[in-house]
Amino acid sequence: MRRFVEGLLLMLGAEPKKPEQVSEEVREIMEAKRADTSRIKAHLHEQARQKPHHTWRNRRWIALVAANLLFVLSFWLDIQILEGALTASRFVGFHLIDLNAALQVMLAHKHIIVNLVIGTFTVFLLWVMLGGRSFCSWVCPYHLLSELTEKIHLALARRKLVSDHAFHRATRTVFWLLFAALAFVTGYTVFETLSPTGILSRALIYGPGLALGWVFLLLLFEVFWSRRAWCRYVCPIGLTYGAVGTISPLRVSYHVEPCFHEGDCRKVCLVPHVLDVTIKGRAAVPQTGLGPDCTRCGLCVDACPTGALHFEIKGLSKLL
Repeated sequence: MRRFVEGLLLMLGAEPKKPEQVSEEVREIMEAKRADTSRIKAHLHEQARQKPHHTWRNRRWIALVAANLLFVLSFWLDIQILEGALTASRFVGFHLIDLNAALQVMLAHKHIIVNLVIGTFTVFLLWVMLGGRSFCSWVCPYHLLSELTEKIHLALARRKLVSDHAFHRATRTVFWLLFAALAFVTGYTVFETLSPTGILSRALIYGPGLALGWVFLLLLFEVFWSRRAWCRYVCPIGLTYGAVGTISPLRVSYHVEPCFHEGDCRKVCLVPHVLDVTIKGRAAVPQTGLGPDCTRCGLCVDACPTGALHFEIKGLSKLL
């Protein structure tokens, strides 16, 4: 329960802390690592020669493109498999409502619609099974664009032409409350007007519009000022799905013993605070799942040279 609460607080913006107590098993593992320095040097030498693989990234990109392409084909070919857009849709007759959009609509209209409840519950169960914030990295079209433009930011940063201006992570919680309050007070779903997720989804399906200019400005801001700023510091969708992820059995799991704490996983992670446990001395138990803010993108799994990080279904099995 304590780790559950700590995970929620981290998602809302609290800073990671060193554990007050470390299990005896973890102490023994760390002592064994300190004693075997030759093994560590050999690992670091081998790691320098290896190129990172992109197994999970490639799987994720294929899934993301396929999900959005299904919307497009269903509309243009009029096959009625997946109707609507990411905000609200029907899959072979089943109503699907984005959880954050449903919350915004209920707050704006101040009453509950039956189809809204059915669609919300269906999507809730789906993302409980698939990991909550998996929506962000495996479905959201803006995430893919932001991931690609991030490479431009990093290239410019290496040349010292730009630098990353970080904001406090609790800023996202403030925006979540702000958009909820605006919906309730104005009776209008303000966030849905600004959400690049909805804008891009509708543009792909029904054709481009002026709203794409807003998405372009966001991407420019992320390239030249703050790396992945929308997803990290603003988007309430991630916070909503993160809350769902707290009870999801699908997670990325971290094992202390094979880890050499080189930090490659944190360099590639969108939400590196969830990988604070990989820092030497930060793990309290030999094996633990990453927090609910983890997007299950798999970048850390791909980057880890020792298999210390991997996907698993809690209590059941490791995924390939």
